[in-house]
Amino acid sequence: MPKGVAENVPDDGLTTRQRRTQPITAVHTGPGKGKSTAAFGMALRAWNQGWPVGVFQFVKSAKWKVGEENALRVLGESGQGGTVAWHKMGSGWSWVQRDIESSEEAAREGWEQVKRDLAAETYRFYVLDEFTYPLHWGWIDVAEVVEVLRERPGSQHVVVTGRYAPEPLLELADLVTEMTKVKHPMDAGRKGQRGIEW
Repeated sequence: MPKGVAENVPDDGLTTRQRRTQPITAVHTGPGKGKSTAAFGMALRAWNQGWPVGVFQFVKSAKWKVGEENALRVLGESGQGGTVAWHKMGSGWSWVQRDIESSEEAAREGWEQVKRDLAAETYRFYVLDEFTYPLHWGWIDVAEVVEVLRERPGSQHVVVTGRYAPEPLLELADLVTEMTKVKHPMDAGRKGQRGIEW
């Protein structure tokens, strides 16, 4: 897309302006770092437009202090852009899995909340962070997710993050980015650090 010019213009009867306001489903997947970070960058743009933003974290532990959460909450309360609501699904999930059953239940409850919010058009921009994992593990039905996202009302934008994005979700999405790992500090035995990972 050189200079922002679309490569193809569909014969759908819509004007350029109508196409520019269509809701986007985006998926950030792959083994590389930066999937959630990119989604939160999009949330910043949505906040700047004055749109209500809803963040739903499906995997990271509810006890984990995520830097983006603090920043977006402060911005949401500033009165200068859109509002920001941050939802952690139950007790969350961490890389040391201890209670699969309660994590699965929390993920399902989180998805039910997302469905209610989409039906009510609660937010204009949704981040479904690490949502691909409950799909990959079979906790939430992929076909249902695809149908709900396809049929959502209004002009609600949704970005889904996480590895192992299922093929039907990729087919539905308007924007798919795969993060690949070329090099990572962990390869050299370095663990995550303040200001970079959180």
